[in-house]
Amino acid sequence: MNEQGRQILEMLAEGKITADEAERLLEALQRTQPETLPGTASRPKARPKYLRVVMDAEDDTAGDGPTRLNIRIPLQLLRAGVRLTTLIPPVAVTKVNAELDKAGVPIDLAELKPQHLDDLIEHLDDLIVDLDDPGSKMRVYCE
Repeated sequence: MNEQGRQILEMLAEGKITADEAERLLEALQRTQPETLPGTASRPKARPKYLRVVMDAEDDTAGDGPTRLNIRIPLQLLRAGVRLTTLIPPVAVTKVNAELDKAGVPIDLAELKPQHLDDLIEHLDDLIVDLDDPGSKMRVYCE
């Protein structure tokens, strides 16, 4: 049984909800959860280790053949970088933020937190990158 189902049963045992309410909540919970085969436990999604950017371009303007870009960045490096921002003195953070804003990057380093990075990584599955070049294809994802 999952954590949410256990919480519903605890509320029933404590008398906070009736048996009918608990039954309706458990049924609603089952409808919202994906089906798993009997006897198999659903595995949690593996934590991604790398940010991957892959681009293929078919143009042959330089005569060297198609262009291919393949970048693999360890997410641990990004996480460490976010943690290191807490060590920057406040005066320096103000100056860096001003320079970033001047360059068109409105990021406040004081607001960067490790959990924000984890949220970003979690939502990278939904990321789509469109290019204006029909001969090029780019993918950005976590693996």
